[in-house]
Amino acid sequence: MHADVLVLAHHIEHLTGEIPGPSANAVAIADGRIIAVGTAPDLEPLRGPGTAVHAFPGATVLPGLADVHAHPVWGSISIGSGVDLSGASTLEQVHACLAGAADALAADEWITGYDLDVNVFDGDPAGTVFAERFPGRPISLMTRDAHALVVSPRVVELIGLTGQETFTDASSVEVGPDGRPTGFVVELQAMDLVFDHYPEVPVDTAASYVRDQLRQLARGGLTGLHALDFSDPSEAVYRHIEEHGELPLRIRCSPLVPADSSPDVWQHVADLQGRRGRRWHVEGAKFMLDGTADNGTAWFDRPDVHGENREPLWRDVDAYREAMRFFAGRGIPTATHAIGDQAVRFALDVIEEVGPAGRAPHRIEHIESIPDDLLGRFAELDVVASLQPVHGTRHTRADGTDNWSRRIGPDRVAHGWRTRDLLDHGAVVALGSDWPIGPGDPRIGLADCQLRRPVEESGTAPVQPGQAVTAREAYAGMTAAAAYAAGASAELGRIAPGFRADLTVFAANPLDLAPEAQPGNAVLATIVDGVVQLHPNTAKGRP
Repeated sequence: MHADVLVLAHHIEHLTGEIPGPSANAVAIADGRIIAVGTAPDLEPLRGPGTAVHAFPGATVLPGLADVHAHPVWGSISIGSGVDLSGASTLEQVHACLAGAADALAADEWITGYDLDVNVFDGDPAGTVFAERFPGRPISLMTRDAHALVVSPRVVELIGLTGQETFTDASSVEVGPDGRPTGFVVELQAMDLVFDHYPEVPVDTAASYVRDQLRQLARGGLTGLHALDFSDPSEAVYRHIEEHGELPLRIRCSPLVPADSSPDVWQHVADLQGRRGRRWHVEGAKFMLDGTADNGTAWFDRPDVHGENREPLWRDVDAYREAMRFFAGRGIPTATHAIGDQAVRFALDVIEEVGPAGRAPHRIEHIESIPDDLLGRFAELDVVASLQPVHGTRHTRADGTDNWSRRIGPDRVAHGWRTRDLLDHGAVVALGSDWPIGPGDPRIGLADCQLRRPVEESGTAPVQPGQAVTAREAYAGMTAAAAYAAGASAELGRIAPGFRADLTVFAANPLDLAPEAQPGNAVLATIVDGVVQLHPNTAKGRP
């Protein structure tokens, strides 16, 4: 049998400590699968007249990196059609960003934005601050955690928000002392009231946004994503891209089961299972048991300094239990967003009650602060800990002056993003970015995991430095652990015969580099299903 593709490098890195041979430096691929790993002379007999040979002198080949928590469709549309506020650390800087956008639009056109830092406000976030600078302008800005919007008075007027709206989950339209809406719209059901009025983005335009962002993510070394959503226009976008080309990476989609939803909604999510294209498929169900600590909607065992962060997003937790039982009984794995300690505890209790679900394990997402007694339960119950440590390194500060830390208090802050402790207790820790909420370039996030601070900020104090992980542990979190989280350990996450040929080719072995050097480690190519994508000019990662 001849190989379709031969990949020649300096070193094959398995990350697990497994060594295929003292000098293995080549991979042979046929029909999208690895058929042999060894030295270049060993694999020479597999070269045929039609074999494509890709030589990367000095490079290291790793299993393809997969981000286990991302939002590629709405994230790409937000970036493509909105204002980037990631660099705005003051309200005046926010105003400057909006003014630049306003100059290019008619007076009545919407301005949408993303990555708004709530710390720019003096007190609670409020859209009333936009009234004087942008009178009559509809403005809607998504906060950095993507669980709230800050909207201008014109949006409040257009939609007819009163602050008296009721929701089946913990959503709210916040009001001021005068009883009028402040423009702070919290959690998904309330946010949907605003999203319903956003200007429509045509599918072909949305597809172009998604394709461009996925290409950028691939240039950072990703060969796969776990999309923790699958709502309109996700399917139309993926199909449009595949009708006109190819997705640059593999996408596993898990639709959201809305809080306090009914069995007919659960059945709809169950019916979506197995829907697929060439490089995307639907598998699993996503739950949001609580919200975010920054908004006061996380579920901790005791209130925060404002008396909030003490309730689940699901008002009826028995309904969550029954929904979990519904999916587990049908062999559908679940991923539960649980940030507060009580949310994590309850999710673990329910998972223990309902039992496993098919080929993939249950997962808990985020796990921002948990006490010691919960650490061992992940391994005991075979629950994957799906963490995004970049939230800790980039949304909080070691001195505790950020909103998250001020709200939940120093004792719970000290138990934040316990990557090291979970690994030491035997948990499978899979790593993601929550992109676009966190930086999508995996080299940046994986360096942050090792440093516990933004890799580009050498003078910044680390956040809970005792939770740092090694380079091997970090990269394993996006390879072997990511494959395990998807129930795909028999075909992804390793470089071995029979496995899918999803590979990342780095200029240097990241295990030999200091964390600070890893974002600059050029990705020479990514390989998905044996198809080689060359990536010139990727030496510098971007936050």
